[in-house]
Amino acid sequence: MTPASARPGRRAWWALCALLATATLLGPLLPPHTLDWEPGRALAQPWRWWSAALVHLSPQHLAMNLLALAALAWWGARARLPAGAAAAWALAWPLTHLGLLLQPALLHYSGLSGVLHAGVAVGAVQLLPRRGRPRTVGLALLAGLFAKLALEGAWRAPTQTEPGLDFALAPGAHLSGALAGVACSALALAWSRARTAPPSRTRP
Repeated sequence: MTPASARPGRRAWWALCALLATATLLGPLLPPHTLDWEPGRALAQPWRWWSAALVHLSPQHLAMNLLALAALAWWGARARLPAGAAAAWALAWPLTHLGLLLQPALLHYSGLSGVLHAGVAVGAVQLLPRRGRPRTVGLALLAGLFAKLALEGAWRAPTQTEPGLDFALAPGAHLSGALAGVACSALALAWSRARTAPPSRTRP
């Protein structure tokens, strides 16, 4: 049974996952070129900071990301992440794509994977202040995530192909998402601590 104190966080996490899933399924209804990430249009068409995650290059690309999103939705609820985690992930969503401005050679990008990396990073950082097993899980997740990013080597090329995939990977989006997730999650933790800290006593 989930404690009552954990329910707002679970609902917020699931709500964001449901929003991402619904918007991703509706994405194909619009022309991809109006939604995907294009660095030359990022400032004039700021909706692309969000909509780039909703466009996919193939049914395989879409299915893989939706499965990963479902797993992340389950894990976030299982980990009893607070509502601040969902807020941090929502903030990391557009920042994931803004980070791609540092890789101008990536002329087009679309897909949910960058935002998914942000979600994993958010959840892992949220576990670090806890004691015992949750902290160990958080550290292991962060170690695994950044080991994966190091192996992908976003600095080597803007896109990479992998056997068995009918779409190209954009490791820079994965790295940008992970960094945005870590930063936003740390900010959410600091905000939560500031709100719950007892007021300092002042001398008369």
